[in-house]
Amino acid sequence: MINYIKESYNELKNHVSWTPLSEAQRLTVVVAVFSIVLALAIWGVDTVFSKAVAEYFKWIKS
Repeated sequence: MINYIKESYNELKNHVSWTPLSEAQRLTVVVAVFSIVLALAIWGVDTVFSKAVAEYFKWIKS
Protein backbone atom coordinates (compact mmCIF):
# COMPACT_ATOMS: atom_id res chain seq x y z
CA MET A 1 0.00 0.00 0.00
CA ILE A 2 2.81 2.42 0.86
CA ASN A 3 4.53 1.56 -2.42
CA TYR A 4 1.32 2.36 -4.30
CA ILE A 5 1.06 5.77 -2.61
CA LYS A 6 4.71 6.57 -3.39
CA GLU A 7 4.30 5.57 -7.04
CA SER A 8 1.07 7.56 -7.34
CA TYR A 9 2.71 10.66 -5.87
CA ASN A 10 5.68 10.25 -8.23
CA GLU A 11 3.33 9.90 -11.20
CA LEU A 12 1.42 13.04 -10.25
CA LYS A 13 4.57 15.05 -9.60
CA ASN A 14 6.67 14.03 -12.62
CA HIS A 15 4.44 12.71 -15.39
CA VAL A 16 1.16 14.65 -15.29
CA SER A 17 0.92 17.85 -17.31
CA TRP A 18 -1.07 20.28 -15.21
CA THR A 19 -3.15 23.11 -16.67
CA PRO A 20 -1.57 26.53 -16.06
CA LEU A 21 -3.15 28.41 -13.16
CA SER A 22 -4.40 31.29 -15.34
CA GLU A 23 -6.22 28.90 -17.69
CA ALA A 24 -7.69 26.95 -14.77
CA GLN A 25 -9.03 30.19 -13.27
CA ARG A 26 -10.51 31.27 -16.61
CA LEU A 27 -12.21 27.90 -17.11
CA THR A 28 -13.54 28.01 -13.54
CA VAL A 29 -15.19 31.36 -14.27
CA VAL A 30 -16.69 29.98 -17.50
CA VAL A 31 -18.15 26.99 -15.65
CA ALA A 32 -19.51 29.21 -12.85
CA VAL A 33 -21.18 31.62 -15.30
CA PHE A 34 -22.67 28.76 -17.34
CA SER A 35 -23.98 27.14 -14.14
CA ILE A 36 -25.66 30.36 -13.03
CA VAL A 37 -27.22 30.94 -16.46
CA LEU A 38 -28.50 27.36 -16.60
CA ALA A 39 -29.90 27.60 -13.06
CA LEU A 40 -31.75 30.82 -13.97
CA ALA A 41 -33.15 29.23 -17.12
CA ILE A 42 -34.41 26.21 -15.18
CA TRP A 43 -35.90 28.50 -12.54
CA GLY A 44 -37.70 30.49 -15.25
CA VAL A 45 -39.14 27.40 -16.93
CA ASP A 46 -40.19 26.00 -13.55
CA THR A 47 -41.96 29.25 -12.67
CA VAL A 48 -43.84 29.34 -15.98
CA PHE A 49 -44.95 25.71 -15.71
CA SER A 50 -45.92 26.16 -12.07
CA LYS A 51 -48.18 29.09 -12.94
CA ALA A 52 -49.61 27.24 -15.95
CA VAL A 53 -50.47 24.19 -13.84
CA ALA A 54 -52.01 26.39 -11.13
CA GLU A 55 -54.18 28.15 -13.73
CA TYR A 56 -55.19 24.82 -15.24
CA PHE A 57 -56.38 23.45 -11.90
CA LYS A 58 -58.09 26.75 -11.14
CA TRP A 59 -59.91 26.51 -14.50
CA ILE A 60 -60.88 22.85 -13.88
CA LYS A 61 -62.20 23.65 -10.41
CA SER A 62 -64.53 26.38 -11.70
